[in-house]
Amino acid sequence: MILDVVIEDDRWDAAALNKQAEVAVAATLAYLGLLDEDWEVTVLGCDDARIADLNAEFREKPKPTNVLSWPAQELAAAQEGGQPAPPEVDFMGDAALGDIAISYETCMKEAEIAQKPPEDHIRHLLVHGTLHLLGYDHIRDGDATVMETLEVGILGKLGIPDPYIIEDGS
Repeated sequence: MILDVVIEDDRWDAAALNKQAEVAVAATLAYLGLLDEDWEVTVLGCDDARIADLNAEFREKPKPTNVLSWPAQELAAAQEGGQPAPPEVDFMGDAALGDIAISYETCMKEAEIAQKPPEDHIRHLLVHGTLHLLGYDHIRDGDATVMETLEVGILGKLGIPDPYIIEDGS
């Protein structure tokens, strides 16, 4: 795995984004049996203003979000709930999976609201982003089930509880 972490917001240094990204991306690739190539992933650690600009430019949603992904290859499953195509090295030997951007403020705010350790939430968002690079999505219900099941499995291997269980306090 070749991981390039670009820090635009210095707060990501204190949150150890480099380490969090290394752990999350490697865990995702390992879980899916994709460690046989030097897959390339770039992670951008930015703030809400930057991710809002990216969200507006690429998704026409001019507001901050937690994580965005830009897959290098179109791998999405044709059938709802199906498995995406496996990534391939291109004819030039390039093994790029794509790029992920993660926003500091939104990530930390979500972790605080959910009363989860920031490291767990950061890793969850990076696993989520990496799955998007690999063709997984959550727009269709069947695809969301597949993606969430993978997230829970990968996070479980990292010792992180299921992020989709809502504690009701009773």
